[in-house]
Amino acid sequence: MAAVAHPSMFASPPTASPIDLRQLDRSLRRPRTFVSYALSLLCGLLAVLAAVPLLSVLLMLIVRGGARLSPALFTELPPVAGVAGGGIGNAIIGTLLVVFIAALISIPIGVLCGVYLAEINPDGRSASVVRFCARLLTGLPSILAGVFAYGTVVLATGRFSPLAGGIALALLMLPLIVLTTEEAVRSVGEEMREAAIGMGATQTELVWQILLPTAAPGILTGILLALARGAGETAPLLFTMAFSDYWLSHRLMEPTASLAVLIFNFSKSPFENQKEIAWAASLVLVLIVLVFTVGGQALSRRARRMAGARI
Repeated sequence: MAAVAHPSMFASPPTASPIDLRQLDRSLRRPRTFVSYALSLLCGLLAVLAAVPLLSVLLMLIVRGGARLSPALFTELPPVAGVAGGGIGNAIIGTLLVVFIAALISIPIGVLCGVYLAEINPDGRSASVVRFCARLLTGLPSILAGVFAYGTVVLATGRFSPLAGGIALALLMLPLIVLTTEEAVRSVGEEMREAAIGMGATQTELVWQILLPTAAPGILTGILLALARGAGETAPLLFTMAFSDYWLSHRLMEPTASLAVLIFNFSKSPFENQKEIAWAASLVLVLIVLVFTVGGQALSRRARRMAGARI
């Protein structure tokens, strides 16, 4: 028996009631909208106020330190008291050298510790102890790292040296590298681990061929931020490297100049030329730290984009 079509089957669907757009207006007379605008304005004002000290310091460094920027500043030795001219060439080399030594010590240990915490034994008792110590070291005063390196290296060898300074800076850089490496390795998707294990990869192959290459942007972010912190430290180098008015020789076990200590010494000088050199060295040191920091932030944004693309 054929079904009889009911007239209601051919009726047009009911139309939606018109929306009163006036109800969607964000009028300031509405309490919730007024509070939202007020809090947004307050947050923006506080952000601007927080940036004022940083911008003022940068402006002062550019004005006072930029006046001494010249090729001679990077190729000459620091001036002696009362003598015009001079540069910071040996201090730049000493700073890069001690940061390089600190990187050689802290990066391999930090990355391996981070992998251990994230993948090898994440829930073990030893991992909890290492994680707690790393977080504790992030708040270690830098002067204590210098005292430690002075007591263990300087007194043992009888000499101030970049090696002692590198060990002191490595203590400050190590916890940051450990914690960022752990977070970067943890952020790798579980499906990548399962796929590698399903294809017969061992744990060593999983770490070296899958986890570390995938987490490399996040790991490099932590490394660059740690380098930025190490390059800007002064107190550890006062205890470990002292200062030198000469170029670095082929021997590492001798007092060596650094930008931070040069700024510390020359800023107290009664001679105007040395004060100008201190301003120029401050600008150069800030630029070095800025390069490391901006590079770390750029790699961090790239890592987040890559993580979002995988999701």
